[in-house]
Amino acid sequence: MSSLARWCFRRRGVVLAGWVGGLVALALLVFGAGAAFTDSADMPDSESATAYHLLGEAGGQASANVVRGTIVWHTGDVGSGPVRERVTATLHDISALPGVKQVVSPYTAVGAAQLNPGAGTAYATVVLDKGAATEPIVQAAEQLRAPGFDVQAGGQAFTEKPAGSNGTEAIGILAALVLLLLLFRSVWAAVLPIVTGLVGVGASLLVVMLASHVIDLAATSLTMGALIGLGVGIDYALFIVNRHRKALRAGTSVPDALAQAADTSGRAVVFAGVTVMIALLGMFVVGLGLLTGMAQAAAVTVLFTVAAALTLLPALLGFLGYRVLSRKDRAAIAAGRFPLAERRAAKTPLAARWANLVQRLPVAAGGAALVVTVLLASPVLGMRVGNADASSDPVGTPTRAYHDLMAGAFGDGFDASLLLVASTPDTASSRAFAALTHRLEDFPGVAHVAPAPARAGQPVASATVTPATTAQAEQTADLVTTLRDDVIPAAEAGTALKVYVGGQTATSIDVADALMSKLPLYLGLVALLGFLLLALAFRSILVPLVGAVSNIATIAVGLGAVTAIFQNGWGLALLGVGSGAPVMYLVPVLVVGVMFGLSMDYQVFLVSRMHEEWVHTRDSRRAVRAGVAETGRVIAVAATIMLCVFASFGFSGERIVAMIGIGLAIAVLVDAFVVRMTLIPAVMTLLGRANWVYPRWAERITPRLSVEGPEREPETREMMIR
Repeated sequence: MSSLARWCFRRRGVVLAGWVGGLVALALLVFGAGAAFTDSADMPDSESATAYHLLGEAGGQASANVVRGTIVWHTGDVGSGPVRERVTATLHDISALPGVKQVVSPYTAVGAAQLNPGAGTAYATVVLDKGAATEPIVQAAEQLRAPGFDVQAGGQAFTEKPAGSNGTEAIGILAALVLLLLLFRSVWAAVLPIVTGLVGVGASLLVVMLASHVIDLAATSLTMGALIGLGVGIDYALFIVNRHRKALRAGTSVPDALAQAADTSGRAVVFAGVTVMIALLGMFVVGLGLLTGMAQAAAVTVLFTVAAALTLLPALLGFLGYRVLSRKDRAAIAAGRFPLAERRAAKTPLAARWANLVQRLPVAAGGAALVVTVLLASPVLGMRVGNADASSDPVGTPTRAYHDLMAGAFGDGFDASLLLVASTPDTASSRAFAALTHRLEDFPGVAHVAPAPARAGQPVASATVTPATTAQAEQTADLVTTLRDDVIPAAEAGTALKVYVGGQTATSIDVADALMSKLPLYLGLVALLGFLLLALAFRSILVPLVGAVSNIATIAVGLGAVTAIFQNGWGLALLGVGSGAPVMYLVPVLVVGVMFGLSMDYQVFLVSRMHEEWVHTRDSRRAVRAGVAETGRVIAVAATIMLCVFASFGFSGERIVAMIGIGLAIAVLVDAFVVRMTLIPAVMTLLGRANWVYPRWAERITPRLSVEGPEREPETREMMIR
């Protein structure tokens, strides 16, 4: 690593030109090719997927190639002749638009159930090709809007895809800049981590936009990449700049300081970055194409931020020289004094005093940290995974207005319809399906059943079941389970009938079940990965075991925070994303992957300094104390920066982005201050020399990974915690 840093220092002009030229080239390619994001996902094998496949083979319109939307209007005389004529003309124009396959009007016999004169509300169902432009349809419908005549569009076809972060990350970046100024007391030193992080993230997002032409990526991949990349990119650069400054303040020359920073913090950055990328790419085990695409995009972002920290940052530090130090430090060095030694002699750092306190009271400190962690994680036990619907959107938004119009006239479950698709190879099975649909009309939790017209001899039949509750309600999920486990098997008994439950609501339930069933495997995989990597790096069994368990605890805290805020609604109004709803099924997997990598970062930076001290002194208590004292301040600042960046995404107005941002922000805060700075030192103090026990057989067969580098700087070896 030192050779790379020295090369970047000597060729700093070439390195800078390479990064600038690369950014310009990528930007030109994106400008010419654009992006090709998609919202399609490879649906896992499930009952709802089978229902769609069976209906598609029979020529039904509920296949994966079409989507449905709803145009609803409300006026006092909704069934009168003038309203009928006006709306019918508009619906006729809509039916002629490109991509529209069918429009079912409430003023026809087929759509008679779509009219509620008593509520003054009616709606039309629009079936269109997947990917067809919806803006002309919405614009045509909105032309009906007039005083006393409200019109809204909603449903799957007209649901807006999650947008970006609306620039809220700029607030997090500004907060990070302020914190870095307070830490370094130098404008240049504060700006460098920001610039490095932004360049790495910017280059990676351009690459992701180009990659969207090759692999399936959602537009939210950009937001996810920016969220993760900004956090880790600024932190990685912060650790290197901090180590470089310490070497300069100890009297080391600029190139030697760069080499020392690269051989210590630089190695830790590589180790941490690779760990984050492996954890993200481990999402392949969940088997959902869109999620793995987001993971790939985030991994690319981490890769570019690591590359920027290892190449661009040394080049920039070479240009700046001693200007990364404060004026006071530069004056001291010019006078032949070492400001680092002077400051150590003047006072004991706060982190060192905290380390002493934890080591004096390891049981009390560790117990308190454990209680806080458990309390914050406890809401995860009540987490319900699902998909939020428009009923939880903020009041005043178009989606909420659409939901309120429809629910007021046609019941809460209007947009939660279940599709029963049956294989009816003979007359007996057809009769059995007809009896099933008739029985469901009076079934608890069912508001309406509408069998589709059946042609003679058709081997497939279908019916639409409208629940009495919203798509996100627990009662609706229970209804799907009851139908599949009890009602349908009873109807199929003794016949050739085979019935599958599909529809958008059932699909969301199936996807959530598929992801959550893989979550324990994924969690176990990343925990094992963390254990093995830490064991190889630090030649220990207990240290990686404590690290793996603490990583899982931090993940639980993040998911507990998401559950408490976004499901239970504790303080949710402050974020402007509506009311409480189930946790979106992508969130737990993303939080597990990202938070594992981030908690591993802090564990590596903390324990690498402990291990460095242990190797030279064989004093475990001193090693733990030195680790906290030397890295505590910078880890605290790094975590606070991540808190600001992640929390800024929490105010994006997009529920899924806000969930991930707030969940990660709280988890990072707890991980740094409660787990790494308190719980880990307390446990390692109690374990003593057992921390560093490594079996001889393992020593013989496992390769060596050096995180802290071949040598230690003299100034760090003189560190004594008062």
